[in-house]
Amino acid sequence: MNQETADLTANLDDHFRNVSVSLSATPHGARLARLLATEQLRAWGLPLDPADLVVAELAANAVTHGRVPGRDFRLTLYVVGDTLRIEVTDTCGDRLPRTQQATEDGESGRGLLLVEALADRWGVAHGPTPHKTVWAEVTIPATEPRPVPSR
Repeated sequence: MNQETADLTANLDDHFRNVSVSLSATPHGARLARLLATEQLRAWGLPLDPADLVVAELAANAVTHGRVPGRDFRLTLYVVGDTLRIEVTDTCGDRLPRTQQATEDGESGRGLLLVEALADRWGVAHGPTPHKTVWAEVTIPATEPRPVPSR
């Protein structure tokens, strides 16, 4: 059985919401990151696209390039105002992500190019040693205000 440990916190305030979960650095953990993010975005009433793809790419990179045996990675989602921030933290701080030109017939190498195309901003935050956090921000489109129920 997979040993995902969840430290879920959710603040349902309209201006600031967050959730954070620790997942095994395995392909199963990466798939679970996308599923959990999708469900959390639905619960918050936010659009899934493009955030679900950004989460999938960052989580896949964490388990492919940032994996240290026996150590988990962390997925964190923050909503502040009209911005969704996606953070994926792994324990391989010495291997920094970089975009690369994928070959036409290559099966990999496009993940960060996708993140770059889908997110408004992305980058890397260092530390504490040995960690690094790859983050991406997506602007949430304005929605129609919800009617206030009458009493």
